Amino acid sequence: MVLYSHSRLSSFEQCPFKYKCRYIDKLKPDIKTTIEGFLGNAVHSTLEWVYTHSKERTFELDDLIEYYAKLWRGDYSPEIKIVKEEFNEEFYFNKGIKFLIDYFMKYSPFKDNTIETEKKLIMSLDLDGKYKIIGFIDRLIHHQDTNIFEVHDYKTSATLKSQEELDQDRQLALYAIGIRKLYPQVNDVKLVWHYLDFNKTVSSERTVEQLETLRQEIMQLIDKVESATEFPPLSSILCKWCEFRSYCPTLKEESNNPEENSNSLDQNQSTSETNNNQNNFPKNNSPYKSQQKLF
Repeated sequence: MVLYSHSRLSSFEQCPFKYKCRYIDKLKPDIKTTIEGFLGNAVHSTLEWVYTHSKERTFELDDLIEYYAKLWRGDYSPEIKIVKEEFNEEFYFNKGIKFLIDYFMKYSPFKDNTIETEKKLIMSLDLDGKYKIIGFIDRLIHHQDTNIFEVHDYKTSATLKSQEELDQDRQLALYAIGIRKLYPQVNDVKLVWHYLDFNKTVSSERTVEQLETLRQEIMQLIDKVESATEFPPLSSILCKWCEFRSYCPTLKEESNNPEENSNSLDQNQSTSETNNNQNNFPKNNSPYKSQQKLF
């Protein structure tokens, strides 16, 4: 049985054709990664390093900046795609610096009952092991006095979700299911997002009944993916960041009709902005994440 992740399921919902290219046909992508993805990885890796060693040492701000800069300079490549051409590598590098400065000022000395970083979760949603989910928790906290866990997730995108949206968020709720399976006696699991571009932390919680509903919905979605025989492309503003553009029949057709393509992009951008701005590109030119049984 295939191991599904939140990102894999989201890929199918956003564009079945992209899902087919990546997970079924396993085609070679056009681009290595985007600058937004590269920025996110560098910041995540820096914070992972900090919390991995926070019990044995203290950190100065310069330590974080130096570690981040070394990662960036060592891994950056001209192959990394910058979609928003009005910005350059330095712009995104400086965004990461600002994220780390803000985070350090708020959370140093990083002593907060963190027990794991980049925790890998593999869980079955059913008793037979037919529906399996894999995920990685950026940071996991356990408060032993209350027996409450916190699932922390870092977001480096320039989009801030509303509380209502986060209360419906699927990714961290899936991780809550996994934590409850690993620690059956847990009193609660709190979901925490760090929106670094806004220097804002937002939290949410789920009841056991809500998690059970989610479990059922995910199994239904997996059934839909497994039974799919057609994988049509779905156009959206996200197409600009797609790593399979050269394979897409819709984009090839639009390239043959430039005027129609322009109108389509304008409509898609308007639609995307209306639908809570799902794009993940930066906007800040600053220098410096009951007892009903769960299977």
